[in-house]
Amino acid sequence: MDDRTLDRHIGKLTLEQKVRLLTGATTWRTAGEADIGLREMVMSDGPAGVRGEAWDERRPSALLPSASALGALWDEGLVEELGGLLAAEAVRKGVDVVLAPTLNLHRTPLGGRHFECFSEDPELTGRTGAALIRGIQAHGVGATAKHYVANDSETDRLTVDVRVSERTLREVYLAPFEAAVEAGVWLVMAGYNAVNGRPMTSHPLLDEPLKEEWRFDGVVVSDWAALRSTEEPARAALDLAMPGPRSPWGASLVRAVKGGRVPEEAVDEKVRRLFRLADRVGAFAPRRRVSVRGSHETRALLRRAAAAGAVLLTNRGVLPLDPTELSTVAVIGAHAASPRTQGGGSAGVFPSDVVTPLAGIRARLRGHARVVHVPGPPPGSAATPLDIDRCSDPRSGAPGVLLRVLDESGRELYAERRLSGRQLEPALPAGARTVEISALLRPRRTGTWTFGVGGFGRMTLTLDGLTILDGVFPRETDDPAVVHVNPPVHTARAALASKRPVHVVARRELVPGGGRATVVTAAPPEPDAAGASAAAVEVARAADVAIVVVGTTEHEETEGYDRSGLSLGGCQDDLVRAVASVNPRTVVVVNSGGPVEMPWREEVGALLLAWFPGQEAGAGLADVLFGLAEPGGRLPTTWGASLTDAPVTRTRPVGGRLDYAEGLHIGHRAWLRGGRAPAFWFGHGLGYTTWEYETVDAPTKIAAGEAFTVRVRLRNTGVRAGREVVQVYAARPGSAVERPVRWFAGWAAVGAEAGRAVTAEVEVPARALRHWSEEERAWSTEPGPYRLMVGRSAGDPRWEGTVSVERRAVTG
Repeated sequence: MDDRTLDRHIGKLTLEQKVRLLTGATTWRTAGEADIGLREMVMSDGPAGVRGEAWDERRPSALLPSASALGALWDEGLVEELGGLLAAEAVRKGVDVVLAPTLNLHRTPLGGRHFECFSEDPELTGRTGAALIRGIQAHGVGATAKHYVANDSETDRLTVDVRVSERTLREVYLAPFEAAVEAGVWLVMAGYNAVNGRPMTSHPLLDEPLKEEWRFDGVVVSDWAALRSTEEPARAALDLAMPGPRSPWGASLVRAVKGGRVPEEAVDEKVRRLFRLADRVGAFAPRRRVSVRGSHETRALLRRAAAAGAVLLTNRGVLPLDPTELSTVAVIGAHAASPRTQGGGSAGVFPSDVVTPLAGIRARLRGHARVVHVPGPPPGSAATPLDIDRCSDPRSGAPGVLLRVLDESGRELYAERRLSGRQLEPALPAGARTVEISALLRPRRTGTWTFGVGGFGRMTLTLDGLTILDGVFPRETDDPAVVHVNPPVHTARAALASKRPVHVVARRELVPGGGRATVVTAAPPEPDAAGASAAAVEVARAADVAIVVVGTTEHEETEGYDRSGLSLGGCQDDLVRAVASVNPRTVVVVNSGGPVEMPWREEVGALLLAWFPGQEAGAGLADVLFGLAEPGGRLPTTWGASLTDAPVTRTRPVGGRLDYAEGLHIGHRAWLRGGRAPAFWFGHGLGYTTWEYETVDAPTKIAAGEAFTVRVRLRNTGVRAGREVVQVYAARPGSAVERPVRWFAGWAAVGAEAGRAVTAEVEVPARALRHWSEEERAWSTEPGPYRLMVGRSAGDPRWEGTVSVERRAVTG
């Protein structure tokens, strides 16, 4: 649809109709307009899966590996395929716009939302995000680049004012968004934060460079409830306020336009962009028929992705395992049977099925070896919500819980059986005053249990009619991820003397501004840590191989909170050391979304990073452990040995401000600048073969602003086929402007059979050598010699050379 047609549609609308279109009609829908044949457009969170409009465990979604795992792929083709899966899921759920990808960076290892971001590097993040965007939008579903911009930590995220130089913004934090626009993204989301004193919803950066210099022609949408004023964002380049129907726009914006404080032309431009999006997703026509993607095809893709993103950090000849040589395998750790498949927060989905590491290993070894699982000491994770495995609806007796909504007098307004004690969006009929979740819990162990209820306002919890918790719990934050997704859980303990079913009833009152999310949890008595560890050691001692699965907990990596440390919870470090001390063939699998401390890393036989691997976690892991698939991942961010070594750790604002004082130097750049070696460099990852870098062909002279190609011939010197990620880094000794010691410039992945040679062609874009001149407010490429390095990671260069940048064109 061309602009002339869009303008004709705009001309048919009154001011009130136009303004109504600029605020969501509901939490997840834009407004429609029957007069011009425009239907509502539906949006959904989407980085790890498309949830749809409702938090409903009965409507499951395909669960992808976390974004950090996608960043570890270094494989744009596979990322595009996963984008196509997100689009298919969106169509299946009636969704027009997926709120992904997240293009913020791993500025510090303490970032609580690490798992939802691809990497520490703007080039890797930009290329990965662009691939996901292409995959989503190729199927007529909109992608959303978020959160624009410098929204890289969670502490005080609604109000934090990030102070950052113009050059750092341009070269580091804006760069992935520029790549997204080049890929044709249809939406960009403005973050909650401010930058240099201006809220992002009304920031000049929305106009320049986004809409002017980069020619972004799509919709700028606010993060949910980020819009807090009327006129300034309306005069600025924000186009759509979400959610709705209540927002600072609406009647207030109509009055501002009629009063001459906001030009109607600005409103028209916003509506024009909204109509352009509507045309792209087909919202000027009836909704498309549901596309059907086979379950087998989906699971196969997710299994392949889980294996391809796994990063083999160390291997002392233990992996891959040969099932025919094994008789007993010990699988140790609570995460083996109950892995974290996704991070916490608004991006969460309900997968239909999860293959645990334990199940994946057992399936692979069936008929070959005996698998013994010992959970070991508890990892310190929070209690899980009531579920169908432990509970039944006290009214029907069917597996699950009973959800009821009551009025002020306690009369039932609504009731239904649900499958989980975590209900984030219970239906609220008129007159609703209380949400109640009840269940018959079947305890498998006696002793002191810990029960909990999450929400705000007055909450009570009873067991067989006996009250064990009764209190008023006020809301202490405005963060929507906390209020509506992860409300704090308050606990009480009670002794269960028998295994007979116990009637659990939790109630929370509905208070203004407190949301309606209600969570009911139950945790059995914790085993003695020393005894549990001793049991794990005995099993490991007798096994041919010990596979220990460790990881983070739900409250360590989640939206709304930054991390306070990087150590693994509970006694997990002690468990690994104890197992490794009795079995040299100990494989440790780390189940986390971001860096953790691994003080035992030199003591184990192999160390494999699985990330939050999605619903096919165990299947993909088994493929890697037993050599059916290459551990294809490379680190998208640098992992330090300890938090105290990390060069950039500040996430807490001072006086409301968070100063990005490190400037250009984040990730591997910061480590190089500090002259310290991390535990594992950006780009690091081992395979199951070895490679020899034979020759490198790179230009010696190029013209300023010119892209060039580095050709690397390498040979697979191992005994099996493999994949290698060839990386190019650049440096500018003696530069007239501040530079990183070296920085990432590009990569290419190649594969070859054993003994075969292959040539990797790494395209180095012109942007790799340019810098932003704050004096000229323009890009500049400094003439003179640049060092090029080719290698396997930021800390493992295999070749060095020089390219000279000439002011004039290079000929001959």
